[in-house]
Amino acid sequence: MPFKKDKQFYKFCFYGFFKNLRFFDAFFILYLKHKGLSYTEIGSLYALREIITNLSEIPTGVIADTYGRKKSLILSFLFYIISFLFFYWGDNYTWFLMAFLLYGIAEALRSGTHKAMIMDYLKLKSWSNEKINYYGHTRACSQRGSALSSLIAGGIVFYTGQYEMIFLLSIFPYLFNLVLVWSYPSEIDLPDKKKQTDYKQSLKSLWLVLQSKEVWKIIHTAAVFTAYQKSIKDYIQPVMKLVVINIPLFIGFSQDKKIGLGIGILFFFLYLLTSFASKYSEKIAQKIPDIAVKSLWIGFLSGLAGGYFFERKYWWLSLLFFTLIYLIENIRKPVLTGYLSNAVPNKIFTSVLSAQSLYRTLLTSFLSLIFGFLADQVSLGYALLIVSGVLLLISFFLKIVKIQQAENS
Repeated sequence: MPFKKDKQFYKFCFYGFFKNLRFFDAFFILYLKHKGLSYTEIGSLYALREIITNLSEIPTGVIADTYGRKKSLILSFLFYIISFLFFYWGDNYTWFLMAFLLYGIAEALRSGTHKAMIMDYLKLKSWSNEKINYYGHTRACSQRGSALSSLIAGGIVFYTGQYEMIFLLSIFPYLFNLVLVWSYPSEIDLPDKKKQTDYKQSLKSLWLVLQSKEVWKIIHTAAVFTAYQKSIKDYIQPVMKLVVINIPLFIGFSQDKKIGLGIGILFFFLYLLTSFASKYSEKIAQKIPDIAVKSLWIGFLSGLAGGYFFERKYWWLSLLFFTLIYLIENIRKPVLTGYLSNAVPNKIFTSVLSAQSLYRTLLTSFLSLIFGFLADQVSLGYALLIVSGVLLLISFFLKIVKIQQAENS
C-alpha cells in the first residue's frame, strides 16, 4: 500500500534537513587550504576520518541494533558538536587531526542507524514496498538542507569575510536534531522490543548474511561509487572558485566576498538538483534497466570528462561533470539502499549497513590519500582523470554482474 505523509514522515524529513545544515560543507577544502594545508595533508585527514569510522563501524552498528538506535544517534550528535568546536578553534594540522578523529567517531555512530529506523517504520506500517520512494523523499529533504546551508554559509562568508564562524553556527541544527531523535517512537528504537537481540547473536546473524553473494554484490556496487564520490566531492570547491572568479558578476566586491557569495549560490542550485535526483530516484530506476551498473560507469566517465575540461581550463564544463557525479550518487543511494533492505533481515539491517560502510570507508581512505597526493604532484584535473580512469577500467575488468532488486516481502 502507498505510504502516507504522517507525523513521523515529517520527523524523518526534518532530521535529514537539519543534519545537512553543515554550513562549512561548501567551503571545507577552501578553509583547510586557507589554513595552510596542502592537498596531501587534506587527503591524509580525510583518510584518517575514514579509518576511524572504519574501525568503529561494525561495533557501533551492532550496539545500535542491540542497545538502542536513539542513544547511538544522540551520542553521534554530541561527537559532531565537539568536532565542530575543534574546527572552529583549529589553526594547524594537529587541531584538525583531532577534529577529524571526533568527526569519524560521530560518523560511525550515525552510519546506517537512521536508515534502519526508517526501514523498521515502513515495516510496522506495511509500507515496505515503498522503500525506495520513501527513502528518496526523505533524502530529498536532506539535500534541500544542504542547499539552504550553502546559501546561508555564502552569506556568512560574504558579510564576515571569515570561514570560522560557519563551524560554530553548525552546532545549533545538531542540537535540534538531538532533541528530535529523542522524540522518535520506541517501536523503532530496537528491531524487536519483545526479543532484544544480544550482542553475540547479532554478530552471528550478520556473519551469516554477509556470506550471501547477492548481498555482497549490492554492497560492493553501492560502496565503490560512494567512496569515489566522497573522496573527490569537496574538490568541486576549487572548480567553483575558478568559475566565480572568471564571471563578470559581483563587480566592486573584494575577491573573497565574491567567492563566498558565488560559491554559496552555486552550491544552493547544486543541492536543489540533487534533491530532485533523490526524490525521483525510484522513477528513474524504473526507466533504466540495470541502473546500478550503468550509473557506475556514467559516473566514472563524468569524472574523466571533468578532469579533462579542468586541464583545458573550461571551468564551467568541468563543474557540469562534477555536478553530474553528485546527481548520480543521489539517484543511486535510495535505489541501492532499497535493494539491500530487501536482501537482509530488518533486525540486523543497521549492522549490514555498517559492514557496507566499513568496506566503503576502506575504499574512501585509500582514494582520498591517492587523490590528495596526485593533486599536489600533478594537478587537480589530472588527479581526477587518473583516479576516474583507473576505477572505470577496474569496473569493466571485474565484469560487475547485473543486480536485480529482490522481491519485497
